[in-house]
Amino acid sequence: MNKPRAKAATNKLPGTASDSDVAAIVAGTHGNPFAVLGIQEAEKGFVARCFVPHAEFVTVFTLAGKEVGELARRHDAGFFEGKLSIRKRQPLKYRARNAGGEWWLTDPYTFGPVLGPMDDYFIAEGSHLRLFDKLGAHLLWHEGASGVHFAVWAPNARRVSVVGDFNEWDGRRHAMRLRQDIGIWEIFIPDIEAGRSYKFEIIGPKGENLPLKADPFAFRSELRPATASVTAAPLAHEWGDEAHRKHWRNVDPRREPISIYEVHAGSWQRRDDGSFLSWDELADRLIPYVVDTGFTHIEFMPITEHPYDPSWGYQTTGLYAPTARFGDPECFARFVDGAHRAGVGVILDWVPAHFPVDAHGLAHFDGTALYEHADPRKGFHPDWNTAIYNFGRREVVSYLVNNALFWAEKYHLDGLRVDAVASMLYLDYSRKAGEWIPNERGGRENLEAVSFLQKMNIAVYGTHPGVITIAEESTSWPKVSQPVHEGGLGFGFKWNMGFMNDTLEYLAKEPIYRKHHHGEITFGLVYAFSENFVLPLSHDEVVHGKGTLLTKMAGDDWQKFATLRAYYAFMWGYPGKKLLFMGQEFAQRDEWSEERQLDWHLLDHLPHRRVRQLIRDLNYLYRSRPALHARDCEPEGFSWLIADDSANSVFAWLRSAPGGAPIAVITNFTPVARDDYRVPLPTAGKWREVMNTDASDYGGSGKGNGGLVEAVAGKDGAVHATMLLPPLATVMLELVLD
Repeated sequence: MNKPRAKAATNKLPGTASDSDVAAIVAGTHGNPFAVLGIQEAEKGFVARCFVPHAEFVTVFTLAGKEVGELARRHDAGFFEGKLSIRKRQPLKYRARNAGGEWWLTDPYTFGPVLGPMDDYFIAEGSHLRLFDKLGAHLLWHEGASGVHFAVWAPNARRVSVVGDFNEWDGRRHAMRLRQDIGIWEIFIPDIEAGRSYKFEIIGPKGENLPLKADPFAFRSELRPATASVTAAPLAHEWGDEAHRKHWRNVDPRREPISIYEVHAGSWQRRDDGSFLSWDELADRLIPYVVDTGFTHIEFMPITEHPYDPSWGYQTTGLYAPTARFGDPECFARFVDGAHRAGVGVILDWVPAHFPVDAHGLAHFDGTALYEHADPRKGFHPDWNTAIYNFGRREVVSYLVNNALFWAEKYHLDGLRVDAVASMLYLDYSRKAGEWIPNERGGRENLEAVSFLQKMNIAVYGTHPGVITIAEESTSWPKVSQPVHEGGLGFGFKWNMGFMNDTLEYLAKEPIYRKHHHGEITFGLVYAFSENFVLPLSHDEVVHGKGTLLTKMAGDDWQKFATLRAYYAFMWGYPGKKLLFMGQEFAQRDEWSEERQLDWHLLDHLPHRRVRQLIRDLNYLYRSRPALHARDCEPEGFSWLIADDSANSVFAWLRSAPGGAPIAVITNFTPVARDDYRVPLPTAGKWREVMNTDASDYGGSGKGNGGLVEAVAGKDGAVHATMLLPPLATVMLELVLD
C-alpha cells in the first residue's frame, strides 16, 4: 500500500521561513544557513528547520531519544520545518523516512560553534601557534555527540560547504558558518568518523562555483590520482623515543656528529612487483641499513602529499599530510619512532617557497589570490610553473609557521631542511628586468620572506629545543645560520653549495690539469666558518643528465673509484656536517630516477661493496673522533698544514677539538704516489694511520705507511713526518696520546 505523501506547508505561521530563504537553502546559495536551519526561536518557543534530500517525512528527537516534533515539508527538494516541544536550545536528531525506508541523522545546525573568541583573537593577530588543532578536520565530542569539526580559511567566499562520501558530495547539505572577523568557516558534522573522504565546495566572491578544494590542513589524503582529503583520528601512537629526544635537547648540534643519508622514500627500494614499500616495510629495511652504515640522520625528500610523482614531492598540495603512497599517518609515526629508538634522527625536506597550481590545491582558493600574490611578478615562479606564497599576509605566514611546528610536535621530527630558500629571498630570482617588483626600499631582497623565515625559526627553536632547521641557500646572503637577534635568518645550518660545486668541478678534470685549479679547493676554506655548514652531495647532483658521483670522476674505472674514495674521506675530514644521497654510498653507476629502486645488485660486485665499507668506516671515525666533528663550525678546529702544493695537487690540514686527539687529513688528488713526502705536523711523536682510502680493503693499491708515521722536529724546530702519499687517496693520521 502506498504511504500518503507529506503535504507541502502552505500557511505562513509564525516562525515560518521566508520563501526566499527556502529557495536559497535548496539552491545552496544562502550566505548564512545557520540563521535559517537548525533550531530557531518562534513566538515563545522553538521551531526546527532542516534540509534532508530524499526524505518525505521527518520526526524530531532529542539526543536522548525523546520525540519533540514532526516537521512538514516546505519544498519537495527536502526542506522541512515545524514546531518543537522543547524549552531550551539543544542538539537534535531526525528520523527521516521515504517509501524506501528510514534513516537517522543528527542535525549539525543545532550545534554551537567549536572555535571561540580567543581563537578569533590569536588567529586575527597571526600569533596562533596551534592552528593545526583548530583548522582542518578534527574528530571530537561536542555538545553530547561525536563527529568531525571542519574549519577552513576562505574570507572572500560567498559560501563554503563540506562535501564528501557522507553527503553524496552535495554542497547544499553542510554549508558552513562564517566567522566574519577572521574569514574562517566552520561546522561540526555529527555521526561521521575517521576515514571519510571530503573536500570543500566554495562559491567565489562573484558567485562562481570553484573546483572542489582539498583541505589545506588535511592530516590525511587519498592516494593519487584521487585528491580528496580524509578525516583522520588524532595520532594514538605511543612514543618510545624520549631518550633520543632528550639527547638532542641537551646538546649543541653544531658540536655533534651529523651525517645525513638523503632518501627518496619511493625509490630507495621497492617490492618485487615494483610497488612502493610501506612505512613499516621501510622501517624494517631502511633503519637497520642506516644504522649499519653509520649515518646519524635520514633526510627524506618531501613526503608531504603531492599529486605528481616526478615532482619528487617538491610540488606539494598537502603540507600537513604524510603522503598516502606509503601508508597512513600512524604508519609514518611508527617509522619515526623506530628510527629514534635506533638512534637515528629524521629530517623532513620542507617546501614553504611555492606550491603547485592544481585545481584542488591552494591556488585561488576562495576565488581570489589568497595564499599567493595576485601579481604574477611576485606570485608566480617561472622556473617551476608554481605559485609563490604571499609572505606579506599574516594568515599565510601563520599557516606555514604552524606547519613547521606541526611536524616537530605531532611526528617528533628532528629537523626541517628548507627547500629553495634563495628563491624566497630574492624578488628577482630567475627573473629579467621588468619581471619583478622592487621592495619598499627599492632593493631586490624579499623583506616579507626574510621576516617569515625569521618567525619560523624563532617559533621552532623557541618551542622545540633539539629540532634543527637547515637552509638550502645557494647565494652569499649573510648570516643565514646566525640568530635572529643578531640580524640573521635564524637557521641552525646552511647547505654549503659552494663546496659541492667547486669540488665536483675540480674532480671532473683530468689529474694533470688539477694543479691549475688548486684554488677551487682552497677557496672553500676561506668562508668555511662564515655559516654553520652542511656539506651536501645531494640528489640534485645525480639527475637531469648529470650522471652520478662515480661517473663525474675523471679517468678510467679504477681512477674513478679511487678518486671517489679519496673525495669521500676528504669530505668527511672537511669542516661541516655531512650529507650523502642514497646510492652514492655504494657508487651507483646509473643516474637516479624516481621510477625505480636503486641498483642494489651492484653490491654483488666488490668495488661497490668496498665503497660502502669505506662510508661505514668514515662514519665511525667521524662519530667517534671529536676532532672530526666537535668543531665543525668553528675556525679553532681547523688549521692548514699544506695549502699551496698545487704542483702535486696535495692538500693537508689539521682537525682538532677538546677531548680528543688531533687528526691530520692529507689528500693526494693525482694518480702518482708521493714517496718521502714531507708533511708538517703540530706535535712530535707517533701518528696512527686511521684512514687510508688506498687500502686494499677498499679496493686500492694497498700503498701506505704500515699504519704508523713518526713526526720529528727538524733542526729548525719545525715538526714534520716523512711519509708515502698513496695515489688518488686520502690519509688520516691521529696523534697517539701517551
